[in-house]
Amino acid sequence: MRNHVKDMWNAGLYDGNHSFVSTFGNHLLELLSPVEGEQILDVGCGTGDLANKIYQHGANVIGVDKSENMVHQANNKYPEITFMTKDVLELEYKNDFDAVFSNTTLHWIKQPKEALQHIYNSLKPGGRFVAEFGGKDNVQIITNEIIDQVKKAGIPYTSEQFPWYFPSIGEYAILMEETGFNVTFAQYFDRPTPLEGDKGLRNWMEMFCGNIFENQAEDVKEQVRTDVENNLREVLYQKGQWIADYKRIRVVGVKKD
Repeated sequence: MRNHVKDMWNAGLYDGNHSFVSTFGNHLLELLSPVEGEQILDVGCGTGDLANKIYQHGANVIGVDKSENMVHQANNKYPEITFMTKDVLELEYKNDFDAVFSNTTLHWIKQPKEALQHIYNSLKPGGRFVAEFGGKDNVQIITNEIIDQVKKAGIPYTSEQFPWYFPSIGEYAILMEETGFNVTFAQYFDRPTPLEGDKGLRNWMEMFCGNIFENQAEDVKEQVRTDVENNLREVLYQKGQWIADYKRIRVVGVKKD
């Protein structure tokens, strides 16, 4: 087991203000094309919405997520589906699944080769891996401003605090091939993403930037968030709405027989 870390995920805020995560995932489901009777693993299932849609196709789905808060919410929402608190780096499955599905999770894993190996091991020969996550320069406008304001506030910051791994499409495809996958689809694209409400950017920072602000007083965090909002309003606030500068990668890989 890896060292236990504090569960930073607020499942209510996630469902309430960040439903776009699951909504955009509907397009990824089309790539997955789940078939009745298939065994499918949803890695980073969050609060279970996409696992439920897979289940509605007649597939047998298991959802895993590192966050106990997310899994608890998923179990409450969809008690007919199996959800478990588990890190992708702790998966012990061997040739068990027809498909592994992952939406907006793998950019949180800073050991991408290790994660891919666990996913590969989980698949049956000929099984498919279908994923979407943040790619190179994802939310760069936002994170550059946050880091700048953190430093101006006198908060110690090192690159280790940056919570994400945002690879180029070439870099990730090579990792997949080195793991043993045949890469059958790879796409990198801009996806400007509306953030809900006038506090959309602030809510986004609260939801996703816990590592950067860890162990700081609330008034210091509040000042940083305010300064980030003020500096980015001209750039990312359009027609009464915050738009995040998302850049995504989608991949499909097949485990060699």
